[in-house]
Amino acid sequence: MIDRRPFATLGAADHGWLNAHHHFSFADYYDPKRMNVGALRVWNDDEIAPGTGFPAHPHADMEIITYVRTGAITHQDSLGNKGRTEAGDVQVMSAGTGIRHAEYNLEPVPTTLFQIWIQPNRRGGAPSWGAKPFPKSDRSGKLAVLASGFDSDEGALPIRTDARVLGATLKAGETIEYKIGAERHGYLVPATGAVTLNGVRLEARDGAAIQHEDTITVAALEDSEIVLVDAA
Repeated sequence: MIDRRPFATLGAADHGWLNAHHHFSFADYYDPKRMNVGALRVWNDDEIAPGTGFPAHPHADMEIITYVRTGAITHQDSLGNKGRTEAGDVQVMSAGTGIRHAEYNLEPVPTTLFQIWIQPNRRGGAPSWGAKPFPKSDRSGKLAVLASGFDSDEGALPIRTDARVLGATLKAGETIEYKIGAERHGYLVPATGAVTLNGVRLEARDGAAIQHEDTITVAALEDSEIVLVDAA
């Protein structure tokens, strides 16, 4: 089953400095039909104005993955970590027992990103943060694992949940397949371009919840960049 969520139907909040769209219920946006897909709880599509951002705030017991689409985000947290994650790169924060962090766009242009929250396998554990570049050339025509809770996914940023975050860039006419397993849950968003997912058309920034599908086939209708979460 593919549940298409057109971008125009997402929850939205324009705070001036932050223009946010919510694929799932978040903050003041509530839709009981869009609470989660398996362990995937949040997928926010954010545009952050230059020189602004999120001041220090706490998190606990959540795996938070940030996929930067354009611009860059600068991170600082209560563990002393500091880092700048730019377009095409990914950062992961395991909140564990608790962490405070701030995220700012210190660039002269807007930053756009996907922020993805996945529930951990268990509560607690020491908090951590990490970031890594993922050149788009390395995922051209294929899905690359960006973050994973499985030891077998070498090179991926670690997360504490039975899930994977994957990304691919596809040329128009290219097709890829991924065996997700009918018992698992997925969510796919084209960051750019347009694709079909098991025959269902998705435009840029549309979402698609995936359930009871053993294998998914993504066909690019135009040059596209896609992000997929495979979760328990």
